[in-house]
Amino acid sequence: MSAFAFYLFAISCLTGGLFTVISRHPVHSVLWLILAFLSAAGLFVLLGAEFVAMLLVIVYVGAVAVLFLFVVMMLDVDFAELKAEMARFLPLALLIGIIIMMQFAVAYGAWESAETAEAAIAQPMTLDVNNTEALSMILYDRYALLFQLAGLILLVAMIGAIVLTLRHRSDVKRQDILAQMYRDPKTAMELRDVKPGQGL
Repeated sequence: MSAFAFYLFAISCLTGGLFTVISRHPVHSVLWLILAFLSAAGLFVLLGAEFVAMLLVIVYVGAVAVLFLFVVMMLDVDFAELKAEMARFLPLALLIGIIIMMQFAVAYGAWESAETAEAAIAQPMTLDVNNTEALSMILYDRYALLFQLAGLILLVAMIGAIVLTLRHRSDVKRQDILAQMYRDPKTAMELRDVKPGQGL
């Protein structure tokens, strides 16, 4: 039964990833992506990592994929132009894909299992804790410094992306908060005596 479930989730994950890329409609692509996330969560459950599976469902399916879906449905994106741009770079993308597949073939062709791998897999877990506690002990105890450094790197990357995409255009009106705070009410308005029958 576990082998059947593994092949079912694996085929669903591969199918969802494939149709995410080749689907013509962007909403369908997001739905196929959700299927790939759910299938990957099922694979994590089979591996005994229920906490990681729930994180995948809550964070990616419940937040990221739904956000993608709202963005795709609400923004008026010209998909015909995007497809034309994609068709122009298709030969280069195929060349890069072939090179990556050749690298995978070379890497897995020279793959050899260690002599102690089967014994390590067959050895039961000695710690009497669940996988969530074991994962937290690894992340926040043994690799706490590396975990904090990874978060710092992600913060720097987010700030860098914001700085690189922030454009100050001259034709765009922006709010100047200091100018609003320090303005003088006497100079902010002008009173004019409009005579009857005379316009401004």
